[in-house]
Amino acid sequence: MARIIESTDGSRRIIKMSVEDILSVVQDYQRIVPRFSTQEDARNYLSDTVVYIPEEV
Repeated sequence: MARIIESTDGSRRIIKMSVEDILSVVQDYQRIVPRFSTQEDARNYLSDTVVYIPEEV
């Protein structure tokens, strides 16, 4: 499970991802991207896509 790590100075948080999280994201990417003929088309589609990674509770 992904884990959010708060920074000590209050700036950006870090998301620590497990191997399973990373493989899941890569699998989704590989499933989505072959639909497009150019990298720009894939980038435009992915920029409008929301990706959720479960947070460890």
